[in-house]
Amino acid sequence: MNEAMESLPRVLAARVAAIPAIDEERVAEARRHLDDLTKPLGSLGRLEKIAAQMFALRDGGPRAAMKKAVYVFAADHGITAERVSAYPTEVTRQMVENFLAGGAAINVLARQHGAAVHVVDVGVDGDLSHHAALLHHKVRRGSRNMLREAAMSEAELAMALAAGMALGDAAAAEGVGLLAIGEMGIGNTTAASAITAALTGTAAAEVTGRGTGLSDEAYRRKQAVIAAVLERHFAAGSAAARPLEVLRCVGGLEIAAMAGMMLAAGGHRIALVIDGFISTAAAAVAYAVAPRVRDYMFAGHRSQEPGHRILLERLGLWPILDLEMRLGEGTGAVLAMPVIEAAVRLYDEMATFSSAGVSGASR
Repeated sequence: MNEAMESLPRVLAARVAAIPAIDEERVAEARRHLDDLTKPLGSLGRLEKIAAQMFALRDGGPRAAMKKAVYVFAADHGITAERVSAYPTEVTRQMVENFLAGGAAINVLARQHGAAVHVVDVGVDGDLSHHAALLHHKVRRGSRNMLREAAMSEAELAMALAAGMALGDAAAAEGVGLLAIGEMGIGNTTAASAITAALTGTAAAEVTGRGTGLSDEAYRRKQAVIAAVLERHFAAGSAAARPLEVLRCVGGLEIAAMAGMMLAAGGHRIALVIDGFISTAAAAVAYAVAPRVRDYMFAGHRSQEPGHRILLERLGLWPILDLEMRLGEGTGAVLAMPVIEAAVRLYDEMATFSSAGVSGASR
């Protein structure tokens, strides 16, 4: 076994231990304050739950004027050789260049909402070394074809996780308090579908969507490929108890890096805004490794991918938005950021019944 993989259990154990448990008394304190605001009890609906979660995960610390960032992790997938995507693999590299030029949807939304955009090359099948603004963490030029072999070696998995953890630490050092996690990678809905099926025991047909817009024939082929992938890697027993093995066999380099970032950021009490299906697949792996990290997560939105709904239910996360999106890039997460900020401002700035001299409801 290589040195990187030998150290992984030790590193992960330290990361898991570093994620603070949410103090339930802080949650109760937040609820008492929300109930005392000048409004009928519970009238702000889910905003009150968001505000209480933010208060608790920051341990009652400052929440206003949070520094925001979105990290877009990019990698290619060997499974595209099986014709599971409507787009060619070079689109991953081309879109990374589009991100860096500021022309993608995530750039527009991030500019509108004041979030810094960081683009990370974890495994793009192309030479991007000349881009100074790109965060260079390439493990290899795309994962392997998971229908034929495991998507990653043990060393590659360890490297991708470590890259995400290092970036989570860097975000904390920069003072980021609200962190959106997105991705780009042709073929990554196939990987996310396989992860979902393996972790939840759900049939491939139930977790597989059309991704970038497959024809009926291509959609059926994608379902068959995922079923064959699952049979190849997990026929001998339950995969749910082995989340890192699921990630290694059927995941992607960007999904591994996202999971690593979530684990590290949770240890720094950073609020994590999870994006769509692929981002949530990474969140499901992180949660399986470290259940406490879920308390730091917000589901930015619910995408059209059927597997996304299944993962959100598994994680117990309620989507802030439901706009029938399926773009990725962190777009749904960044769109949800102002809702989280609004909940925090209501908590911090609304008057209480006593401070405003308003009579409360008769009981």
